[in-house]
Amino acid sequence: MKKIIFILLLLISFTGKAQDKIDITAEDYQNSTVQMADGMRSEGKIYVLVAIIGIVLGGILVYVIQTDRKISGLEKKFND
Repeated sequence: MKKIIFILLLLISFTGKAQDKIDITAEDYQNSTVQMADGMRSEGKIYVLVAIIGIVLGGILVYVIQTDRKISGLEKKFND
């Protein structure tokens, strides 16, 4: 039953569209600026975004290191 539900949901997800296809024009290749990043940088919000991403990635790194140490300790106790 779970396999049938999984396959059904998988097929439904293939039929869904996130957005319509937009044709690429010659102007798109000439565009060298990213408007969103320029706007965020001018308002100082880009630094907040970079700080939040750094904090999240740092937290994940600390969690992985702590988990690795705990698992290493358990493996050591198990082997003894």
